[in-house]
Amino acid sequence: MIVTITPNPSLDRTYELAALAPGEVNRAAHDRLDPGGKGVNVSRALAAAGHRTRAVLPLGGFSGQLLRELLRRQGIEVAPVAIDGDTRINVSVAEAHGRLTKINAVGPELSAAESAALLSLVREDCQGNGAGWLACCGSLPRGLAPEWYAELVAQVHSGGARIAVDTSGPALLAALGARPDVVKPNREELAEAVGRPLLTVGDALEAAQELRERGARQVLTSLGAAGMLLVAEEGRWYGSAPVAVVRSDVGAGDASLAGFLGAGGTGPEALAAAVAHGAAAVRLPGSVMPAPADLDPAAVVVTADIPRERPLRG
Repeated sequence: MIVTITPNPSLDRTYELAALAPGEVNRAAHDRLDPGGKGVNVSRALAAAGHRTRAVLPLGGFSGQLLRELLRRQGIEVAPVAIDGDTRINVSVAEAHGRLTKINAVGPELSAAESAALLSLVREDCQGNGAGWLACCGSLPRGLAPEWYAELVAQVHSGGARIAVDTSGPALLAALGARPDVVKPNREELAEAVGRPLLTVGDALEAAQELRERGARQVLTSLGAAGMLLVAEEGRWYGSAPVAVVRSDVGAGDASLAGFLGAGGTGPEALAAAVAHGAAAVRLPGSVMPAPADLDPAAVVVTADIPRERPLRG
């Protein structure tokens, strides 16, 4: 069992069109509605791979009801906390040449009682279901302090579950002190955490090591087209896979985390699974999570010989 917690989930509406013309009427060639939020996506990818997963979510309004129903249709167990506010709806515009424009709603503000209920449910759910992993994913909604994830890590660790944290900013920095088993920043989040730009894979490697020194037991870093890094006490590895055409990168990092946890959550084999899932996700539309048939593990290369001088694009 892998439990996920998404404190600020969403419905994700994606429109695909040839090219976005700002200020004009744009007609989509395709559109889709998916359950959204980083932890939700992790659960979706895990379920697609046949893993048992349970998503803990604060849900409110019609959008919250619809999100729960969409997850149920995908075979995902949902543990909801009812809230007064409406679950947010995000919009993405994917253009044929690969550019993606996202509009993320702020989301509801959680009351002190709702925050406490969510924290209690996650702790009880992990203990009651014998969870091997808890994945704490995404931004914190209004009403939750940056230390909320750190408090959750401390409480759930005492029950024996391992914990992955995929967030950014003050919430990530606060969580490090609680010694999560793995954190998964992308390049931008990693640069923000160490307070300097990262121009090469070597820069990212040094920054990941800094997060380990601050408390993270492992750092899994997604570097976009430049691949992924795993820095742990046991070693440091670099993984990559070619992707000819990027259709959408929404949820690709979440798919990577699902692959990593589903493969055991440690070592080069788990990194290879993470890379395979991320590469498959960017070839799919919207925030569609990859199924086993979408993966190409033979295309993945994982090595301890890290290309430190390789530049990071963008």
